[in-house]
Amino acid sequence: MRETRNAQASIFDHYAKHEIGNQLAMMSTLLDNCGELVGWVEADLAGEGTQRTGRTGLPVESVLRCAILKQVRQLSYKELAFYLEDSGSFRSFARLPHGVVPRKSALQDNISRIKPQTWERINQALVGQALAAGVECNRQVRIDSTVVATNIHEPSDSSLLCDGIRILTRLMVNAKKKLKVPGIDFTDQRKPAKSLARQIFYTRGMAKKEPLYRDLLSHAEQVMKESSDALWHVQLYRFRGPVYGQWIDHVKHYRRLLRRIIRQTGRRVLNGESVPAMEKVLSLYEAHTDIIVKGSRDIQYGHKLNLTTGKEGLVLDATIESGNPCDTERYLPMIQRLEPIYGQMPDRVAADGGYASTANLHEAKALGVTEVAFQKKKGLTIDAMTSSQKIYKQLCDFRAGIEGNISELKRAYGLRRSLWRGLQGFMADVWSSIVSYNLVRVARLNSS
Repeated sequence: MRETRNAQASIFDHYAKHEIGNQLAMMSTLLDNCGELVGWVEADLAGEGTQRTGRTGLPVESVLRCAILKQVRQLSYKELAFYLEDSGSFRSFARLPHGVVPRKSALQDNISRIKPQTWERINQALVGQALAAGVECNRQVRIDSTVVATNIHEPSDSSLLCDGIRILTRLMVNAKKKLKVPGIDFTDQRKPAKSLARQIFYTRGMAKKEPLYRDLLSHAEQVMKESSDALWHVQLYRFRGPVYGQWIDHVKHYRRLLRRIIRQTGRRVLNGESVPAMEKVLSLYEAHTDIIVKGSRDIQYGHKLNLTTGKEGLVLDATIESGNPCDTERYLPMIQRLEPIYGQMPDRVAADGGYASTANLHEAKALGVTEVAFQKKKGLTIDAMTSSQKIYKQLCDFRAGIEGNISELKRAYGLRRSLWRGLQGFMADVWSSIVSYNLVRVARLNSS
């Protein structure tokens, strides 16, 4: 049975007399002051299928602290395992039991089970503690959006078709050679598909590309037919064990995606249609990825993130959006989220010009916000937004500070690109980065 906390802390625990060591000691105290955090993480680790007997895993508290260490120092699981064995300060912060040195696989398995909703609750608890201590103030807030990329290459119809052919063919090879299912017969289409995809990439002009696409589509259709036959054969042996069921689930998942890719390629290349962004598949591994276009800038592939920060730069709230909603649509929901979380509405709200609209101004005033400032006026007058020119300028200067907050999150906490897999993994990565950023920021504010 897993322990909630390390029952017997070592008397030899210490932190290095260094800026990083002092910071870790302060962060540890902040976590101790929020005792309910460990209970939330414990509920995630004790999920369905967890046995209450057998070997004792890492203490729940250690799992949470190891996750924070990983995000704060931007370590891989391999590097994290090394530092936990090598560094006394890291071991003291993680509160590992004496003699326990977790392997990278154990760290990954435990940390990945913490849900994004749990990370969000942890962030709210830490921010609430900072508000109660007077370290942060939520009476004046600023709002902006950014994009966090998913871990995919730039998509094209040819590369997606090639990926789908490669994945389904590999699964059929596994069914034939590893699962030993008789009756599976197929032709390996991977090499000709890769060759055609490369030809399409280097060919200029849609008229020259079209016959190449037709050949590639015929290979994809052939793989779809052969994988359907393989699926039928494997289903006959499903009773042999869970590995057969997992194979079936994987094949069904990738067949659905490849079918959508075949359809979108036919519409776009052969019929000349413009396929809406919401209907496109951008990756077979990260199928949740959205196409994000902000203004006239480059197209980005990931998810849009709306952030609300306070006067001292703590991230009070964040939303991971689905699709590419306009900033004006997200302005009021971002303000309205603050009252149920922290018990009051802000008095002053500063936001980027993309959020500006007459309706948003009037609605924000109706909610009780006394001073509203948009970086770009877009036809709005200063008198309508704020009570004076001076306050408007102060709020615009204050809004500019969120650019630095976003830059630090991207540079130092990994929010430029998420390497965690799946939508839940993406969301957990984003929220754990925000929690780690806030924890370090509060530690710095307390020590200054």
